[in-house]
Amino acid sequence: MPNSNLNKTSTQPRQGRLIVRQLGLQPYEPVWQRMQQFTAQRNNQTFDEIWLLEHERVFTQGRSGKSEHILAAGDIPVVQVDRGGQVTYHGPGQLIIYLMIDLKRCGLMVRSLVTLTEQSIISALADCGVKAETRANAPGVYVEDAKIASLGFRVQRGCSFHGLSLNLDLELEPFLRINPCGYQGLQMTRLKDLVEGNQRIDVTEKLTELLIAKLGHTSVSRRESWE
Repeated sequence: MPNSNLNKTSTQPRQGRLIVRQLGLQPYEPVWQRMQQFTAQRNNQTFDEIWLLEHERVFTQGRSGKSEHILAAGDIPVVQVDRGGQVTYHGPGQLIIYLMIDLKRCGLMVRSLVTLTEQSIISALADCGVKAETRANAPGVYVEDAKIASLGFRVQRGCSFHGLSLNLDLELEPFLRINPCGYQGLQMTRLKDLVEGNQRIDVTEKLTELLIAKLGHTSVSRRESWE
């Protein structure tokens, strides 16, 4: 399995080097396995990476997930994963951004990575005219009483993987089959129902640029494959 730039060196500060991959619609498990391998094999010369994609329909259950929060999965597969948090749904029309970041190199703690990510989502939504906010003790981003974005990270050897999901124009019915993020009755929303017109491209580009800036990366290489 390819893993780019594991052994490259540069006189430029490594925290300034970043690869952003636009990967389109992907099945969940192969991407999860790539994240695991990337994190296990990386070293202090490895460039950080951000992966932008959508997933085929799947429920993912975090390490602390409880089976009672899966009410009726039906025809949607359930995958037990190694991120934090409870159960959530991924499907076409939901932006996924995975953050493979060397936290020490970027001067971040796990909590500061979560805050940075949440604030980037809020700012990107504000540019679309949507007022969003966080909640104490409930990671993610909310519009009034409904959740629009979820977060779930894993940190291994000082490096993060997994990341965020932002509901753009996906179907919401699958969320009724679970207690989203472990909260019974939690309402979910999507950008499509909050703004006029299709702003998925704008919010994706804005959110990506905000994350790059807040993480401190100054040299960005953009790719549309794993190569």
